[in-house]
Amino acid sequence: MHDFPPLRNDLIIRAARGEETERAPVWAMRQAGRSLPEFLKVREKHGFFEICRTPELATEVTMQPIRRYKGLLDAAIIFSDILVIPQAFGMVVEMNPGPHFPETLDTPADIQRLLHETVNVDKELGYVYEAITQTRIALNGEVPLIGFVGAPWTLMAYMIEGGGSKTFNKSKAWLFKYPEESKALLNRIADVCADHLVGQVKAGAQLVQVFDSWASELSPYDYRTFSLYSLIRLLNRFKSQLNANNLPQVPTILFAKGANTTIADQALSGYDVLSLEWTIEGGEARRIVDEALARAGQTERTVALQGNLDPSVLPAGAAATEEGVKRMSESFKGGLNNKPRAWVANLGHGVTPQMTADDVECFLKNVWKYSKANAGET
Repeated sequence: MHDFPPLRNDLIIRAARGEETERAPVWAMRQAGRSLPEFLKVREKHGFFEICRTPELATEVTMQPIRRYKGLLDAAIIFSDILVIPQAFGMVVEMNPGPHFPETLDTPADIQRLLHETVNVDKELGYVYEAITQTRIALNGEVPLIGFVGAPWTLMAYMIEGGGSKTFNKSKAWLFKYPEESKALLNRIADVCADHLVGQVKAGAQLVQVFDSWASELSPYDYRTFSLYSLIRLLNRFKSQLNANNLPQVPTILFAKGANTTIADQALSGYDVLSLEWTIEGGEARRIVDEALARAGQTERTVALQGNLDPSVLPAGAAATEEGVKRMSESFKGGLNNKPRAWVANLGHGVTPQMTADDVECFLKNVWKYSKANAGET
């Protein structure tokens, strides 16, 4: 392990571990990039994956929101992409402007085209780890650094569809036509994802998040059968590898976008934090999670929640943002003296190109205002 400067703000780590906090910690998915003018200047000269693969550039972009929103953010998230995993398998991924795979997996026989049966993450993804170490040094203990990976189902869908999709007919047909082969591929992806997260913790990541961006495309049964089972495999391998390497058991966040019908199952999966998008109220999610834990006899365990303001609110202006953050804070409040109870404030998904830097700053300032008010500080 590296000898990094001591952490001066552990608010998000405490919240992720289920503690009540004096205010809600806040960060935003995709805060590194998207709306920042300084990021757009970097993009004028460098390609997307070029930035990902160049540690100095990835560090710079990761630090940009920390500098711009000085003192308002409680975490940094490394600038990378979930599709570095298919690239590590030897697949070509282009960004023009969205992700595109020139060659997809059309049948299970195509899995043989993947270059690596067992991926050496240090060799294939070492540039991510270098960026994380450089960023931890640059942060100088100001806030924790989040690492991340895509969920096996989401990555499998990209590898089969060749990009985003309105229907995901091709990748879902795989699950139904080739269920055993699909599980084998999901297992293979899950193992590499777990190893990648371990590499990020070795390099200095202090929390990790798993993005299941296409979770909502599956029925509750299919989500449990294919995606959630592979997420649990990923988590178990990750935790066991941390133990084997004498690494800290860092908090884990699961973002299963839109999979609200399986929140109870997610609560029992072992992840420390469930991240929610905007189609469910925070209080309702808390009720579902706590009831699931009680039924399972896990009342000693707290699963934290993260989210969940609709990103479309921010470009609507300061008044709309303030009202939205106020409602969100009321929905998530709880605990002694209405202190935020195991809640990490965030958008329901990521920062969009339609947002200005001022929009994001308005969101952050209102989280500070209303999460402190919920803690009895008016």
